[in-house]
Amino acid sequence: MYLPSHFEENRTDVLHRFVQHHPLGLLVMHGSGGLVANSVPFVLDPGGTAGHGVLRAHVARANPVWRDAAGAEVLVVFQGPDGYVSPAFYPAKAEHGKVVPTWNYAMVQARGVLRAIDDTVWLRGFVGRLTDRHEATREVPWAVSDAPADYVETMLKGIVGIEVELVALTGKWKMSQNRPAEDRAGVIAGLTAEGREDVAGLVPR
Repeated sequence: MYLPSHFEENRTDVLHRFVQHHPLGLLVMHGSGGLVANSVPFVLDPGGTAGHGVLRAHVARANPVWRDAAGAEVLVVFQGPDGYVSPAFYPAKAEHGKVVPTWNYAMVQARGVLRAIDDTVWLRGFVGRLTDRHEATREVPWAVSDAPADYVETMLKGIVGIEVELVALTGKWKMSQNRPAEDRAGVIAGLTAEGREDVAGLVPR
């Protein structure tokens, strides 16, 4: 991706937190039918031999992506908050008018090698951890064990695990870093007024 140095984020802990908070990744690869992209909720394990982490997930058995997995190089894109930035946000507009609209956004791109895991024991454990993680904030969390055991076994037969050992992890925070401090303050105020605190909170003070 195009990545000017002032938009680059390369701190591993920051990138890991971003992926954990925005776990739905777009898995892009060149499969048997050409270029394909699948939206998949991932779990990030901070380990891995290269130090970037390991992404794990599961897909439907009917999805051909896992059959093309062996040794395939893949790109996984995690998209965070984004929003339109109006020239009206900038004090510079009143000063000289030499401003144009833009779009602020945050994203992480992860690259690695994909492998499929067609193992019921692995899947049962993974699905349990995945469920526990996303149910943790609920007043009465649902657990895999709440469903009938035979039903769970049937459902497990319909999915296959996937894993991506990451070789690169890159972040791009395009959040008005190229604007002077007074314009950044204007962006924060403008986005906040429009209810976009999620984007405003990433603009450097």
